Amino acid sequence: MAAVRGGSGLAYRPKAGEIPTMPGVYRFSDDSGRVLYVGKAMNLRARLSNYFAPLHTLHERTRRMVTTATGVTWTTVGSDVEALQLEYTWIKEYDPPFNVKFRDDKSYPYLAVTLGDEAPRVMVTRNTRIPGAKYFGPYPKIWAVHDTVDLMIKVFPIRTCSDSAYKRAMASGKPCFPGQIGRCGGPCSGKVTIEEHRAIVDDFVSFMVGNDRRFTTRITADMKAAAARQDYESAAVYRDQLQALDQVLAKSAVVLRDAVDADLFGIDHDELAASVQQFIVRGGRIRGVRSWTVDKELDMSTAELVDSVVQRVYAAASGTEVPREVLVPELPDDAESLEDWLAERRGSKVALRVAQRGEKATLMETAVVNAKQALMLYKTRRSSDFVARTQALEDIRDALGMPEAPLRIECFDVSHLSGTNIVASMVVFEDGLSRKDEYRRFGVAESTDDTDSIYQVVSRRLAHLTSSEPVETVDETTQERKRRKFTYPPQLLIVDGGQPQVAAAARALEESGLTGITLCGLAKRLEEIWLPDDPYPVILPRGSEALFLLQRVRDEAHRFAISFQRQKRKRDISTVLGEIPGLGPAKVRELLKHFGSVARLKTATPAEITEVKGIGDKLAATVHEALTSGSAQPSQASRNG
Repeated sequence: MAAVRGGSGLAYRPKAGEIPTMPGVYRFSDDSGRVLYVGKAMNLRARLSNYFAPLHTLHERTRRMVTTATGVTWTTVGSDVEALQLEYTWIKEYDPPFNVKFRDDKSYPYLAVTLGDEAPRVMVTRNTRIPGAKYFGPYPKIWAVHDTVDLMIKVFPIRTCSDSAYKRAMASGKPCFPGQIGRCGGPCSGKVTIEEHRAIVDDFVSFMVGNDRRFTTRITADMKAAAARQDYESAAVYRDQLQALDQVLAKSAVVLRDAVDADLFGIDHDELAASVQQFIVRGGRIRGVRSWTVDKELDMSTAELVDSVVQRVYAAASGTEVPREVLVPELPDDAESLEDWLAERRGSKVALRVAQRGEKATLMETAVVNAKQALMLYKTRRSSDFVARTQALEDIRDALGMPEAPLRIECFDVSHLSGTNIVASMVVFEDGLSRKDEYRRFGVAESTDDTDSIYQVVSRRLAHLTSSEPVETVDETTQERKRRKFTYPPQLLIVDGGQPQVAAAARALEESGLTGITLCGLAKRLEEIWLPDDPYPVILPRGSEALFLLQRVRDEAHRFAISFQRQKRKRDISTVLGEIPGLGPAKVRELLKHFGSVARLKTATPAEITEVKGIGDKLAATVHEALTSGSAQPSQASRNG
């Protein structure tokens, strides 16, 4: 075990030579000792160096984590598999705020067989902790599992009655009520012995785990034999059983070969959340579907999410609960270690693979589509839930000490590329819902830093509220009076940032002379809310509807600013090349496609430029001359707002 601590910022950064190159698990913690993040690495030195890269190169959430932390510790272990196990243990123990949070969809029911009982019972349940029970599913709809039970007991008549009914029937010798009406085939029905019933249960379980062909073949043969000896009554019973089996199999769509035993995971994610869709395939058929919503704190790739999902799903699994094959959209860096870890739990080899072609790839596409829909539904439900939105607005009012709930919220964000192409965005939310028709974009011609940009943009927006122009206009056709939307004042004005950004916006608000507008900043350090002249931030409960709404507003402003900044940068690049004689739009596109950027084009030789389709020697020389002499200068983009 090694530990490195420091005072503030990244003073705690360890020297590269102090970090071992062995496998291990690391923990970032804050000055109170709280563990913020737990991670594993096959090479601790290589992995930790990624966190201590220049701050501006880190994703914003990673930057927030490392700047919030004041210390990092690590523990070396003997193998990658041991690192997997220790990481899982620490995540469960410390519940770090920057590790992903899984939100299970607990509404899915299971079909369970209580193998630990004297006479096992088949039942529909959401309780996954029944001692000795064998589970199948989960099923997406409760009626689907009830239909499956109804069909299965026609073929495998096993016990369905409650434990109390079973005990009364066995003590009195009188069949249980479900047995009297043909709904229970246990020993309590008086039709079979305990031993005979156990054999039927074993067949039931065998069928459900995927051994379909043996039973359909056997029942088909029995039906034909009964018909041949003119025992048509028995043949009709076998026919009904075969139809029941066919219906059960139809409910589990046949998508893969009968021998396939696999779990398949489709994943879709954005900056804040991820959706995971698990298809449980046994005997080539989808036996169950399961979904999660994952709250992300750090920027995570699909491969990193796969790593977390696989560990979580199979941490407590053993034996055949772990399939022979796990299909994922991308392989994590430690795929071999995960395979070894899964093999330990199964007791035999497990393959962790990417489905690249054929029927498995097709099923993966289906899982990903379901994951995309689930993620969209998750975000839409939280956004459109009127009760949740109302509660969020009321909680924001109380947290910020506002006189009333903020029915109109405006949020500002600034975006630039190394100080160039500075732009800003303003997004509007009314009653907790975005009003995209009222979004505004701003160009910033000159600025010293982000705080100056915030001051300029907020001043320009507030000027519309103090303008002497009429607030209302009259439509000449309909003679209706219309209020100009941009003149609606917000109850809450948010800037993306901490105390410096809030101070800049507060200066603009004070100079405007306007009152009745609450100002705050949402910082990227554990989502603190900063108010003007307040040395301590407001902390909303993580996972609360109020924080979710503020995050959505802030991230929407960030998205809108980034998209505008990219458009402006692309426009400037096109302008640089468009001013070169002989270059039309088509050739500009070819040049950018070939070199990727003007910067790379500037370093190219005339011979390299001629490699581009449609560019001859003379034109290549002209392009090279124009770019290296600096004669082509981008024109200033027009500003909005």
